[in-house]
Amino acid sequence: MKDTAQPLISSPEGDLPSAVRWAHLLIHGRLRPGDWALDATAGNGHDTLFLAQSVSPGGRVFAFDVQAAALAQTRARLVAAGIDEHAVELLNCGHETLADVLPPDARGRVQVIMFNLGWLPGSDKSVITETSRTLPAIRAALEWLAPGGLMTVVVYPGHEGGADEALGVAGLAGGLSPRAFEVQHIRLVNRPACPPECWAFWKRH
Repeated sequence: MKDTAQPLISSPEGDLPSAVRWAHLLIHGRLRPGDWALDATAGNGHDTLFLAQSVSPGGRVFAFDVQAAALAQTRARLVAAGIDEHAVELLNCGHETLADVLPPDARGRVQVIMFNLGWLPGSDKSVITETSRTLPAIRAALEWLAPGGLMTVVVYPGHEGGADEALGVAGLAGGLSPRAFEVQHIRLVNRPACPPECWAFWKRH
């Protein structure tokens, strides 16, 4: 039986959630068995697995990454967790291509979309998400999101190129119609470095 209990907001130490943890908390309970979801940045597969477990059985997850190594790690994580191989489609391409590669019947059906920007942990840090590709991907993702669906975007302003990406996401979010979307921004405000940020986009209709 799926565990539908609300997860703890704080860590065992009592501190507040990280940006990635906020994304999971916001999504928790919004997905049901049979739903469709999308991981726009598969990376090491943690978000893909989280989505796959949330929509099982009968659901479908699409996971994008430009690095074959990332998809290999994701596949291994899914197999280790016993996820049905037919439940997740791993796509070795950039998230900016989602409108070209997703099946047409996915449009307006995807309940949750996750972006976790930056680079693949433990890999070449020169291979990062780029503003010129991220923003078109986010715009396209919002079109494919179901009415009432949620998209989260975790941004890392501290690495090279990350600050520009963060500004781009903020500009895109600020330009959305409040009648069509509700957007929230979660970030640490009393730390001198550039901590990760979590954006949440809820599609009204």
